[in-house]
Parts: sequence; structure tokens; C-alpha cells
Amino acid sequence: MRKYITILAAICLVQLLLLCGCEQGDMPETPTPVIEEEKPGEDIVASQVWPGEEWQVADSPEGLGWSSDKLDKAKAYSEKIGTAALMIVEDGVVVETWGDITRKYQCHSMRKSMLSALYGIYVAEGKIDLTKTLDELGIDDKKPLTETEKSATVLDLLKARSGVYIRAAGESDSMKAIRPERGSHLPGTFWYYNNWDFNALGTIFDQETGEENIYQAFKSRIAEPIGMQDYVPKRRYTYESYSVHPYYGFRLSTRDLARFGLLFLREGRWGDEQIIPAEWARESTASISERGPESGYGYMWWTGEKNGVFPNVYIDEQVYWAWGYNAHLVIVIPDRNLVIVHREDTDQSNPPVIIEAQLGGLLWLILDAAGEENIGESLSFLDLAEGKHLTAEELREVVPGSTLRQDESIGELAASIMEDGTLSLTLDGQLLENGEWWVEDDMLCAAFSNPNIGGGCVYLVLEGTMMKFYGEDGLLTETYEFSKETQK
Repeated sequence: MRKYITILAAICLVQLLLLCGCEQGDMPETPTPVIEEEKPGEDIVASQVWPGEEWQVADSPEGLGWSSDKLDKAKAYSEKIGTAALMIVEDGVVVETWGDITRKYQCHSMRKSMLSALYGIYVAEGKIDLTKTLDELGIDDKKPLTETEKSATVLDLLKARSGVYIRAAGESDSMKAIRPERGSHLPGTFWYYNNWDFNALGTIFDQETGEENIYQAFKSRIAEPIGMQDYVPKRRYTYESYSVHPYYGFRLSTRDLARFGLLFLREGRWGDEQIIPAEWARESTASISERGPESGYGYMWWTGEKNGVFPNVYIDEQVYWAWGYNAHLVIVIPDRNLVIVHREDTDQSNPPVIIEAQLGGLLWLILDAAGEENIGESLSFLDLAEGKHLTAEELREVVPGSTLRQDESIGELAASIMEDGTLSLTLDGQLLENGEWWVEDDMLCAAFSNPNIGGGCVYLVLEGTMMKFYGEDGLLTETYEFSKETQK
């Protein structure tokens, strides 16, 4: 199957690597959370289903009110977009799985939510003080921090608001491209998805807790207590020559990540044991920073509600999720007592590019199978689209000399498509990347030298001044404003 990506850099910069920043102005000082253990009533705990050595699996989806036929449609769609494994858990019971849920895939940026969970434990024990500054902790880097940067607190880093904008281990080219200018924002005032913050938090964790490393702490404090079946701690971190703060990558199976999601769904409790303080589980998954309409960021967790979760799906109540590169997800929907884990095989050299619109489409199909009704309009597929479906001949006539624009929270993203077969991507007029385009089988295709931007093909439907992009799976992925000086 031909992989694809929308032509605009939004897919790389916003939809895949999720690196936008939203100016908040001077923010009021946030008090350190007071973490107190909370115990639900014994009757509530007794009535809940908890996995033992193995997960409890429903005899049939219909037994839990789900539709097998609609789940089959969700599975078929997930196979088209490149899903490697998926697991659906409702009220602690497995509704459905597909793919190898025992295989330990890379977690990528989901590592951050795991470290956030550990922070909750050690903050409650008094080993980590969120009000301490980098200066007080002796935290610096190979490129020395300024006095202002050193005034950032541990809590600022948890919120991705340190104001430290220097190179960090595990950064992509796209992260570097949109990193704010050094010194442009004071600590605590600006949200930017910043690997420096996340990596420095790893250093602070090891320094303040005295644990051997993050992996061993995760094993003893989380993985073993909740019965993870496949977790094997790594032995060492990944360092880069330009920073003292390492990248702490994880590998976890789909079924083990479902346990992690269920732990947070139950507000840090596992059976009769409070693994993570309930207040921290709530605080860390709340929308603390606004990153767009109805979408936010907590303490290294993504958050959203209504139309702010993913395109193509509406969820009335707040949802939160751990998100790793491309489409590694642990989605928690508290109002539905639902945990959904989605994985793709990013170990392969050329993994499929699964974009937000496709993830939202898959989530819509899953919730539809659950019998949910208030989840947004039915998905928009190519064969039902209104407007002019552009053929190969029409693409060659309409596309050259045109510009496609889309407003994002980080600015206006635009693609200028030249008559000579080249194209340029810009953000607020600043060049991001050059590439080339061509037409193939009624699809517009693009390629770029930057591997983080990738390339691929989409079907185009022109409706008035709006150009709609449809993937090879037939699902609407993006809508852009289309303009051309001379249109035929």
C-alpha cells in the first residue's frame, strides 16, 4: 500500500510530532499540588474488574453492548492505515484486540507520561520538590544556562514551560525548526513541546530519588504492582554529544500499556493498593496549558474534549492520552470507562504515516461500535464527497501555480506548488522545506528530502475555494484554502 502524507508541513510539524506552542502571556504562579492518598469505598473497589496474571476477555463484544460487525469495520480500516496492534478495554475487560499485543514496540514520546506517573509517587513521598529551581538543583547543560533559564522550576518543566530553548537528545528536525528563539519567553509563561524539559526531568528524577535509573523505578513502583506481563527494563539511556541530559526510551507491549491506561482510568489505584496518588492522577491529566481550541496539555499528558481530541471525532467529555511518534497511543476516556491502545511498527525502516485525521476516523469507528451516538458526523469518504473530483488530467491543469493554506495555532502553513514540478512549504512566510510534486493515478504526490516530512499521495476534491485531501483509504484527511491567480 502506498503510504501518504498531506502536502503541507502541518502533518510533520503539527500532526505527527505535535510540536506547537501557544502563547499564554504571564501566567500566575501555580501552587505545588498537595498529594494526599484517597481511598474509594470498599464496595466500589470490589465491584471493579482488575486484570490478574492475564486479562479478562469478554465472551463476545455484544455481551458488553458492542457491535462485532462495526468492530470488523474498525479493524479493516486500521489495517488500511497501517495499525500494527490495537486493544480496547472497557471497565477492565478486554472488548477486542488485533495484531500482536505481546510485542514490545518502541514507545517514543509516551515515555514522558510514564515519567510523569513516577513523579507523582516521589513527589508524594517528599523526595522531589516541584518548587525547586534548576539553579537550586544544580541543573545545567553543556551549553550553559542563563540565570533566567535557571529560575525555571521543576513544575515548569512538567508543564513544558521552562523557557529553555537549546538542543536536546531525541529531537527531530521539525522540533529544531520551530524551537522558539533562546530567551524569547520567561520560565512558566509559554507552552512549547520541549524535549529539553522532558530529558532534564529524567536527570532530576535520578538525582533526587536516588534510584538506579528510571527503568528500575518504573519496574518496582508501577510495572510489577500492576502485573505488567512483558516489561523488561532497559539498562542505559541514550546520550548525545551536545547535552548532559539523556533520552530515556521505553519499549512496552500493547497489553502492558493497557494496564498503564487502566491505572490512570482508576485514578492511580490497582485493586486495594494506591500506586499513584489519586490527586496526581487527576492533576497530571488535566488541561493545564491550552494548545488549541478544546485541546490542552497536562504534566506530559495530552488532553482534549469535544472537537479538540482528533479530527473526525467528537467526544463531549475530557479525554487524555499518552502519545508517541506517529501513532503510538494510550487513550483514556473516563466518561466511558474506556482505554484504547494503538500501536504501529516504527521499528521498520519505512513505517506508515498515520495522521491525526485517520486516528480520529478510527476512534469514531470504535466508538460507533460501542453504541455511542454523540461522536460527530459520519465519516467523510471520497466516494460521497461533494465537489469536483480531480482526475489526473485536471490535476495537471489546476494544481500548478496554486497555493494551499491552513491556519494552525502556530501560524499559517502554506504550500506553494510551482509549474516546474517543485513546491515550497512555509510557516508564516518563513521557508520550512522544498520538495517536488507529480501526478500519479489521479492522485497528487509529493516528496521531500527531510525524512520527518516524508511524502506520498492524496486524492483531491475541489469545492469552491476549498481543496479537500482524501487518503488512499478514502477518508477525508485535511481541508485547505485553495487559491490561484488564474484558474480555468
